[in-house]
This record gives sequence, structure tokens and C-alpha cells, in this order.
Amino acid sequence: MNIRVLVVDDQSLVRGGFRTILDSEEGIEVVGEAANGEEAIAAVAALSPDVVCMDVQMPGMDGLEATRRITADEASAAAVLVLTTFNREDYLFAALEAGASGFLLKNSSPEQLIEAVQVVARGDALLSPDVTRRVIEAVADRAGDALGAVEQAATREPQPSPELDTLTDREREVLEHLAAGLSNAEIAERLWVGEATVKTHVSKVLMKLALRDRVHAVVYAYEHGVVRARR
Repeated sequence: MNIRVLVVDDQSLVRGGFRTILDSEEGIEVVGEAANGEEAIAAVAALSPDVVCMDVQMPGMDGLEATRRITADEASAAAVLVLTTFNREDYLFAALEAGASGFLLKNSSPEQLIEAVQVVARGDALLSPDVTRRVIEAVADRAGDALGAVEQAATREPQPSPELDTLTDREREVLEHLAAGLSNAEIAERLWVGEATVKTHVSKVLMKLALRDRVHAVVYAYEHGVVRARR
């Protein structure tokens, strides 16, 4: 079955370029376009795409608010891949907090765009390679600041999320490796298991913690003290 894609951008030339690239790949079909957030929400409801390629800055409702509403809609199974020309951490974190499953710069290659759509369609998460490590470091810094405030306000460590108790020892170990930014292949090498086994563990971690994808698992791990932020 084809991966059904909705392209959202306020520039018609950009939408046309993305459509040409994606429609050229076997197994991917662009089923619609939208020029702003309001149109995107309506198109998702009408077309039921698997992946939404979402611009950030658009007139009217921007891509971040549209992403927030699309991912909050239980009737929608669409994964959102945010595309932007701006390599800015504030956009990046806002997109992740809105529920996006991927973040890709518009200067990425056609091959990277195709791969990104395929990755998020599988239910995985994706960030541009040049920003992935920076996300983890910034999340760690944020968590470190939060932990510092807690330590000043109380004499004991904050209690971890009760959902963590549902994880097995191996699943918690996998979560720790996710928080370090390791890929499935790297985790498999560390744990001396196959990649398929790692993928199964990752899926169970996401399910038990009610997380959308591995990127949000990184945020969760730092926020709940699974790993200590670097100072």
C-alpha cells in the first residue's frame, strides 16, 4: 500500500517541488496540498493521510498549531513531519511539544525527504542528523535546570513517574540508551542482541509510557530522572 502524504506550505512552488519528489518514489502518493494550518486540518479530516509534511511559518494558523491539533485528534492517525528553512531550537522544541514525529530542514536532499516520510510512516521518529545531538543536549540542559530548581526547593529527589515501574530492567536500559541518542543498531551492539529485538523493546517502552515516538522518549527520560542531565 502507498504511503499517503499531505503537503502543507504557503508557497505553491514549494508544494509542487515536494509533490514531484515524493510522487516519483514508488510506494508514496501525495493525496493533497494545503496552504495554511486551517486548510491542513480540513485536508487531514477529508483525506486521511499517513504523513503530513508541515511547514512552520504560514499565514493564519501556523504549522505548529496545526500540528498540535492534528496530533491531538484521536480520529487522525497522521504522523507530522515538520519541514522548515530555519535551523532554530525554538522551532524544533515547539514542533516536538506539538506532537511532531520528525523535523527536517528544507535544504535536505530529495533522498532525505523520501526517507523521512518513510521513517515517520513506519511509526518511528526522525530528526535531521545535524540537529539530533543538539536536541538531546538541549533537553539535558533543560532537565538540568529543572532539577537544580527542585533541589533548591526540597531536600529529597523528585519521585520518578509511576509508569516507569511498568518497564522491565531491559526496557529501562533501552530507554537509557535512547536518551543517549543511540540508534537501534547502536543499542543492539551495546546489548549484544539483534536489531529486531531492540525494535520490540523500543515499541514496548513507547506503549507502556504512552509516548508517540523515540524522540519524545528522550524528553521523557530527562524530565523524569531516568538519566541525569549533564551540568
